[in-house]
Amino acid sequence: MITTAPSPAALETADRLAAAITDPSTAWPGGRPQGGRSWPQSLAGGAAGIALLHIERARTGHGAWSTAHAWLKAAVHDDVSAASNANLYFGAPALAYVMHRAASTSSRYLPALARLDTATVTLTRNRLAAAHQRITRAERPLMEEFDQIRGLSGLAAYHLSRHPHHDITSDVIAYLVRLTEPVPGPAGLPPWWTDVGPSGILHPDYPGGHGNFGLAHGIGSTLAVLSQALLGGLTVPGTAEAIARICSWTDQWRQGEPTTPWWPGHLSIQQVTDDQVHPSLRPRPSWCYGVSGTARAQQLAGLALKDPARVLTAENAILAALQDPLQRGTLPETGLCHGMAGLLHASWRMATKTDNPEISAELPQLTDRLITALSQSDPNPELLDGRAGAALALHTVGTGRAAAPHWDTFLALA
Repeated sequence: MITTAPSPAALETADRLAAAITDPSTAWPGGRPQGGRSWPQSLAGGAAGIALLHIERARTGHGAWSTAHAWLKAAVHDDVSAASNANLYFGAPALAYVMHRAASTSSRYLPALARLDTATVTLTRNRLAAAHQRITRAERPLMEEFDQIRGLSGLAAYHLSRHPHHDITSDVIAYLVRLTEPVPGPAGLPPWWTDVGPSGILHPDYPGGHGNFGLAHGIGSTLAVLSQALLGGLTVPGTAEAIARICSWTDQWRQGEPTTPWWPGHLSIQQVTDDQVHPSLRPRPSWCYGVSGTARAQQLAGLALKDPARVLTAENAILAALQDPLQRGTLPETGLCHGMAGLLHASWRMATKTDNPEISAELPQLTDRLITALSQSDPNPELLDGRAGAALALHTVGTGRAAAPHWDTFLALA
């Protein structure tokens, strides 16, 4: 278990946020949302994600298991999807993910977890077969094949957490290794380069596709998950080499000075041709595309490869964002994906991993800023961009600890 000095103000705010979403029947003003993120088995925007908050609170003695159970019951209210569109953020894998955390301290959830886990293993095998066939055909991947939210990096994160020594875990890590191996194609483009735009579809602004650095939809999550596998002692051949290949590409495109490095969120074919990234393309320090995610992935890679220089670069990158008022000002939102909660939690993870006092020293100010922003807004209840995610980040800072299985594995941060 990782621990830091607790923050009473953060915990008080987390308690207040959680108290507003204890009842699934009243959490959404005007009723359940129509359209958008699927309800209820969505981790990002539905009952499954809000259940994660209440499970973590119950596991740490700050909430009632009855509340967590009510949200779990709401999450499995409809037929559970195990179709090809299911992923870590939706359907059987999402529900298995939250159920695994509940079952870590309550045996009542083990039968449901076993069924969901079986479905998730079958889904993962089907996705792996399709991915290997695509590689054999020497075609470029879609982001949804390998990314964190929809793809096999996310499923790998689940399996690493759930059963690190299961065959499926080794198989999905082996696929991520193969994803990084050179393939025929234009010079300068990595094997995970995709022919579509950042939206996931063909786009006239990206006639040659793009290369994605982010943790939500890019190679950042693959880097983080492979590094976590190596750090956890999973010995899949080629893992260290795959991490090194990804790092070589990210190093090629790293921008800024040694004390203020940053990485672009994505590259177009024109940027590769010009060998240039304009400073205006520096992404804001969010989890999905910015330094909140990319710096943590680089830190994990540095630790996995025993490369202290890479760890230092990663920590300099997060410090540059934390200490720059202009960078902090680009995150007015409060959520995990696009906002301050994501920056706060990634910074907390990075500070606790290497006991970096400089990062730790910046956490109180960012915590206060997030608390103030939450007092002046009324975010929706959801996990990824709303109240539940902000509450989880503040709960972790407030308690100063994060017990395994970690709630933030779905973000590829732990």
